[in-house]
Amino acid sequence: MARKSKKRKKEPGEIPESWLLPYSDLLTLLLALFIVLFASSTVDAHKLAQLSSVFNAVFDGGSGVMENPSPVEPTDPKSDSLNKNTAYLEDQKSLSKIKGKVDDFIAVNELEKQFETKMTDEGLLITIRDSVLFDPGKADVKEEYKETAKELSKILVFKPKRSVTITGYTDNIPMNNGEFSSNWELSVMRAVNFLTLIVNNNPKVDSSYFSAKGYGENNPIASNKTEKGRAKNRRVEVLIQPLVKKDGTSTNNSNE
Repeated sequence: MARKSKKRKKEPGEIPESWLLPYSDLLTLLLALFIVLFASSTVDAHKLAQLSSVFNAVFDGGSGVMENPSPVEPTDPKSDSLNKNTAYLEDQKSLSKIKGKVDDFIAVNELEKQFETKMTDEGLLITIRDSVLFDPGKADVKEEYKETAKELSKILVFKPKRSVTITGYTDNIPMNNGEFSSNWELSVMRAVNFLTLIVNNNPKVDSSYFSAKGYGENNPIASNKTEKGRAKNRRVEVLIQPLVKKDGTSTNNSNE
């Protein structure tokens, strides 16, 4: 019969040795950590210079990454606003010079009673009384004033190019003469015929920048209750538009 082995009894105060292995592993890990920290704290100046050169070539932001970490120069809002305001003022100055040329044209041809120029928020406005260009109820430009339109077309050549809108207006007397059934038709055809005359008489005029429209008896500038007022309302307006808005942004009128 086999004898049972007797277990050794622990002596009082005896410490087990099973904890020694984890403790040695902990020391190994700490030693490795210190080695890594020491290695990372040692900077290779040559390698850092190479790294800086590579980043500098990629971003093109200065002589080195440390010297100029930001490749984008900060913008000054005040300077940007000043530039926009300057652009607007320069464009208004150019429009004023065009106005001077038109005023000279009016003076030379003694058209002060028929032509009028005015600077507006929408651009340079040239107003022509319809009696200069058209017979009552007609949309064809009078023969004696076709040369005047031809001379005006020379002034309407701009560099850079500007958009020009020609608009026709009438009084409130109903129109039904067999040729036109309404003031709408009469005003539109007057604007179109005048525009066509200007474009066809000067090959330097770019027709893609010109447009025509008619408002009929709408948007009067005087009372239609008197003959004098109705005569003022019968008109053709030539609007030379700006290249820069008041806020400094481009109107995208010109591609050149």
